[in-house]
Amino acid sequence: MADHDLSSPLLPPQPSDSPHLVLIVRDSDSGQRSSTAQSHNHHHHNNDIGSFNKNHSSHLNHIYPNPFEFLGSDGLSVPPPSTVDPFRNSTPNIEGAYEVLKLLLCLPIVVARLVLFGACLAVGFIATKLALEGWKDKHNPMPIWRSRLMWVTRMCARCILFSFGYQWIRRKGEPAPREIAPIVVSNHVSYIDPIFYFYELFPTIVAAESHDSIPFVGTIIRAMQVIYVDRFSHSSRKQAVNEIKRKASCDRFPRVLLFPEGTTTNGKVIISFQLGAFIPGQAIQPVVVRYPYVHFDQSWGDISLAKLLFRMFTQFHNFMEVEYLPIVSPLDNCKENPAHFAKRTSYAIANALNVVQTFHSYGDVMLYMKASESKQEKPSSYMVEMARVGSLFHISSLEAVDFLDKFLSMNPDPSGRVKFHDFLRAMRLKTCKLSEEIFGFIDVEKNGSITFKQFLYGSAHVMKQPFFRQSCELAFTNCSDGGDGQISKEQFGDIIRLSIPDLDNDEMHELFKLFGAEEDGRVNKDSFMSCLRKNPLLIALFSPCLVRKGSSEAGDMMLQEIV
Repeated sequence: MADHDLSSPLLPPQPSDSPHLVLIVRDSDSGQRSSTAQSHNHHHHNNDIGSFNKNHSSHLNHIYPNPFEFLGSDGLSVPPPSTVDPFRNSTPNIEGAYEVLKLLLCLPIVVARLVLFGACLAVGFIATKLALEGWKDKHNPMPIWRSRLMWVTRMCARCILFSFGYQWIRRKGEPAPREIAPIVVSNHVSYIDPIFYFYELFPTIVAAESHDSIPFVGTIIRAMQVIYVDRFSHSSRKQAVNEIKRKASCDRFPRVLLFPEGTTTNGKVIISFQLGAFIPGQAIQPVVVRYPYVHFDQSWGDISLAKLLFRMFTQFHNFMEVEYLPIVSPLDNCKENPAHFAKRTSYAIANALNVVQTFHSYGDVMLYMKASESKQEKPSSYMVEMARVGSLFHISSLEAVDFLDKFLSMNPDPSGRVKFHDFLRAMRLKTCKLSEEIFGFIDVEKNGSITFKQFLYGSAHVMKQPFFRQSCELAFTNCSDGGDGQISKEQFGDIIRLSIPDLDNDEMHELFKLFGAEEDGRVNKDSFMSCLRKNPLLIALFSPCLVRKGSSEAGDMMLQEIV
């Protein structure tokens, strides 16, 4: 990931949504640009981008009319890219003579540690199987004798931590009684975190359904009466919240442990919190986990699990600190807004760690992984702080990944930027005034290239406009001319040429295929609407037929509302 280090003196724990200087492009700007945009543009002109791009870059430095004004858009603003990478492991490779020498000296120890690890895992697995044997009523708390048998597994977990190099673990503070704080939340840095909490607290955890199928681990977490959740399913998340409420309100169940960040970070920031732990309105004890290091960063970020395991086994000692913070209780007689409750708790954790808070989320991990799979040189440049995007535009992480698919088809350069002609190729457009207006709308820096963040914000901004859905439906009605509910290539061409008059037959055919033309050479409404949801910027192609007088009664009504 991007080369950024927060290890020296750490920043004050303020949210990353502090005011930024944002360039907003409007018709009234009359060609004015900030000095920042001019500097950035000068940098890109120094690159050899070809005569085609140079010509169009100079054209795109002009301020074009807003092509989406007919939808209700008043312009686009895009926050600057984040300078913080929450998932970057600072020591992904073995570097330096000291580390090499230490590795060689520890190799004999690795064998002993592996034997200890395997033996503890086997004993713990057998003990857990015995504790679960014949237990059918898993809706209720685990019987006491079975819980006592799980002490064998818990001691095995401590020995596993020992085998990883955690011979001692520094603690500060004490766990609050379960009756006072039934929910525990913690920052999430490594796979070591849940192993420690299993040994220390033996809590009920909230975990992804996929964890159940992991050998050995799946059996052990079932003994913790795990609450499974599918993060992409609304019904699954709702059911998980109900289970959290039920188990947190019953003193016979163990504490409920959640990692509200939803993924591991490098421990140098706190990313956005999911609300599952805060909706029940129960008192919460925040816990902070730190992994101090000099030569080996133990965080599970952009580093493979196998490499991280190997590095852990080849250390003399790995440092870990756990701090139990004061209880955070909901305000207003347990009626505090969950988002505000989460914000207070995340601030308490960030303050204890002395780190900043950002709007990154698991969605950014998905974008990073997608960019990595496509062999992008700087996959971290495709992270957009998805929690902020989701809050502003109400789009999901899966939708953002679909937009990234589209952006990657535009052949971004090593810095993650897309030039004008690559944008046109992927969108099946040709050079014309309208296509320059569309590109200029999302090119807020006015330098002839766009980032994925700008493309995502622009697309999501258009989708959010009050008349986007009505415009899509009206566009289909005008294209099909009220016929059999399908659009022919000729009908499609007649409407599109109102926007791009000189579009030839081959170019029209490629654009028509993008809208999902079937074998009979026609496009139905579902395909048409799906294309505009995936490519919302293309709604501008239909603006002439949507705003011209007398296009339809619906069109007149929409035009009156806009005016």
